[in-house]
Amino acid sequence: MPLFLRPASPAGRGVVPPSDPSGEPREQRTIWSDSLGRLGIRCLQLLLVLAVVSLIVIALRQLTVVVIPVLLALIIASALAPLVSFLRRHGWPSIVATLAVLAAAVIVVGGLIWAIVLAVENQWDDLADSAADGAKQLTSLVTNLPFDISDAQIEDAKQAALDFVTSSQFGTGALAGVSAAGNFLTGLAVFVVALFFFLRDGPMIWDFLCRPFTGAGYRRVRRIGEVAVGTFGGYVRGTATVALVDAIGIGGGLLIMNLFGLEVPLVLPIAVVVFIAAFIPIVGATAAGIVAALVALVTSGPLAALIVVIIVVIVNQLEGNFLQPVVMGRTLSLHPMVILIALTIGTVLGGIVGAILSVPLTAVAWKVVGVWNGEDRPVEFARKKRPERMVDR
Repeated sequence: MPLFLRPASPAGRGVVPPSDPSGEPREQRTIWSDSLGRLGIRCLQLLLVLAVVSLIVIALRQLTVVVIPVLLALIIASALAPLVSFLRRHGWPSIVATLAVLAAAVIVVGGLIWAIVLAVENQWDDLADSAADGAKQLTSLVTNLPFDISDAQIEDAKQAALDFVTSSQFGTGALAGVSAAGNFLTGLAVFVVALFFFLRDGPMIWDFLCRPFTGAGYRRVRRIGEVAVGTFGGYVRGTATVALVDAIGIGGGLLIMNLFGLEVPLVLPIAVVVFIAAFIPIVGATAAGIVAALVALVTSGPLAALIVVIIVVIVNQLEGNFLQPVVMGRTLSLHPMVILIALTIGTVLGGIVGAILSVPLTAVAWKVVGVWNGEDRPVEFARKKRPERMVDR
């Protein structure tokens, strides 16, 4: 008898409906059961995740005055926490140890700013004269180009710049600058307060945030917190060491040039700029070296600029091939392509601050993926769990 004419089997006799090659009964299959359907489900899930991430990014961008200072405070606190713990272990009260570390940080940063201002003040007249000479040389170079640029065109460009400075648009920009200065001061206050409480009450704050979790979820959250703090702290300390070596190398090279008669002013400010810029991996120290080369070009000519470029290249090669792998270790185990993509995204979303924060945040995210299921047990993407492992969790 044909299959479609056979009577339905009574319940309990257990006749299994025909199955397809995948082993799934045909009556239970839907349009989402084949490979194209599963691909559609994955695409919908991906779109949902992207939508949630986009909403989070938009919300964070609206709260940058709070979010960025708190993130910076968390990263700096992760780097300074071992020093506070060291003082506590030696009998210092918590509040005294925290204030002592903060005071030391303020003294170091304030001393650098004071030294920069003093160096600029002492060399301001020479720098202004050198800049004026450099501007004249640049004007002469422009007028001697193969194509014709007349003096009238140069004067028109100067007049256009003057008109812009005296226009209402420039005034609007100045008001925006005043608003930005207010936001900066607000963010600075939030940063200082958050840094103080992170240093003093960091473990208590983390214990409070972990209270909603129990069992395996609690252990996972604790692992994530330990990995995040360790990665942030190691990144800041390692990058600071590399940046210090860069600053000493380039600054020392400029000092040697001054000893041999190739005057390059503002050695200390340039060294500090190199130190700060080195916190942006790959491109930071190079950009600071270009600034140093431009200063040498304006003040001492092409030969001095070429020597500065050679010094920057040598220092960067030594740092990238020898120092950074040793100092950073496994803290920043990211491929250079990943770092460049993270830098680009961070710069687009948050400017210079975004470029500085993007790499440590990416490093933390990668470390979290690596310990999601336990020590050295990363996330298992798109893998069906075995029943016994699901029971364990």
